[in-house]
Amino acid sequence: MLSRLADRQFLLIDADDTLWENNVYFEQAIGEFMSFLNHREMTREQVRLVINQAERETILERGYGTHSFAHSLVKTFERLSETLITPELHQTICNFAHRIAAFPIELIDGVPETLNYLCRRQHHLILMTKGDITEQTGKVERSGLKEYFAAVEIVAEKNSATYKNIVSKHRLLPDTTWMVGNSPKSDINPALGAGINAVFVPHDQTWILEHESVGPAPDGVRLLQVEKFMDLRELF
Repeated sequence: MLSRLADRQFLLIDADDTLWENNVYFEQAIGEFMSFLNHREMTREQVRLVINQAERETILERGYGTHSFAHSLVKTFERLSETLITPELHQTICNFAHRIAAFPIELIDGVPETLNYLCRRQHHLILMTKGDITEQTGKVERSGLKEYFAAVEIVAEKNSATYKNIVSKHRLLPDTTWMVGNSPKSDINPALGAGINAVFVPHDQTWILEHESVGPAPDGVRLLQVEKFMDLRELF
């Protein structure tokens, strides 16, 4: 752990499962869907593998978000059930996904206090999240956290090219720019690949499709890890 950085830093901060809970609601929906499917031959673990594959395919077709997730559940049902999908059945399956939007935003412990601290320290905060623009914008508004950020960037995908574009757009200096997030696949590794620093904040409910080994950081790029979001106060 390095000592607290005295100079002003530019922090790109992830939203889902970094600032507020997200994947836990999707996991709940998957559990409800699997109980509804009630497959007689396949275990829940085997069904989950089919769901994962359906999600991978649907992301390429439709991107991220609850609507894409709903299509993944329908696709899974079509592959595993002998029952033909009626309009009513289709709606029932989609509702497992669409109900997620009704859940209130549950901020992760210490997030508002930490963002307030970082702002008082004069660090420049940009919220950077991927997914459906309407859904993610709604989450940001309902979270009550928008005031802490100088900008909100909602992107279709988080890869090294995207991070380079954001750095260029906001005229950031890579040496003082950090990506903060819970996903090795979307937050940490592509940021490091883009030549900016990263802070990994693990979450025990990180989406399985975001699992990936972290690092290593290229020469000249810093990679740090904290246990909790509020630990950022010890770094910045």
